[in-house]
Amino acid sequence: MPHSSSSAPRGRVVRLARGASPWLLPTVATAAVSLTRARRSGRWAALAVPSTALAAGMLWFFRDPEREIAQGRVISPADGVVQSIMPWKDGRTRVAIFMSPLNVHVNRAPLAGTVTSVEHIPGGFVPAFNKESENNERVVWHFDTELGDIEMVQIAGAVARRIVPYVPQGTKVEQGERIGLIRFGSRVDVYLPEGVEAAVEVGQATTAGVTRLDRD
Repeated sequence: MPHSSSSAPRGRVVRLARGASPWLLPTVATAAVSLTRARRSGRWAALAVPSTALAAGMLWFFRDPEREIAQGRVISPADGVVQSIMPWKDGRTRVAIFMSPLNVHVNRAPLAGTVTSVEHIPGGFVPAFNKESENNERVVWHFDTELGDIEMVQIAGAVARRIVPYVPQGTKVEQGERIGLIRFGSRVDVYLPEGVEAAVEVGQATTAGVTRLDRD
């Protein structure tokens, strides 16, 4: 399946992630008002500095840059660092990627295929780097692909209390297509099918849509 034009670089323009509005709009509005009134009031001037810094931080966090999608059977769905690579009882291998608040938090489809399931599972909000985060709030995805069923799990962290899926069950997606957002620190797990060896190592940095997870 060919990649869409949305995956191609478009100069230096960086878009903002869908689902950012509830957090972004209030902070930007507060910064704009405080800057406008800062010259007339010391109280507003005192507010202008932290509110502008917070708005800038939100703009950085919710950035959604274009990516040149890499070639490979399975590519990383997330920016972050490989936290663990674990063999699973059913023969699959779980690759867990930790996303810090400094990473881009838009997640992408690891393979081309059809979304067969998008299941939201309520849970806790312990830090995503903690082993107990497996019981956190999460969204479990299943894709019907050329490699069979592929499972991906978006896990909320201590601050990330909202996962925003972009596409519903039944959607055909291209490899590297944007499929969802996790707000603030979090984790994304990909289960490589039996017989597929991980090409990444624990501690390795990954880039969504760019880093290949499987080995030939």
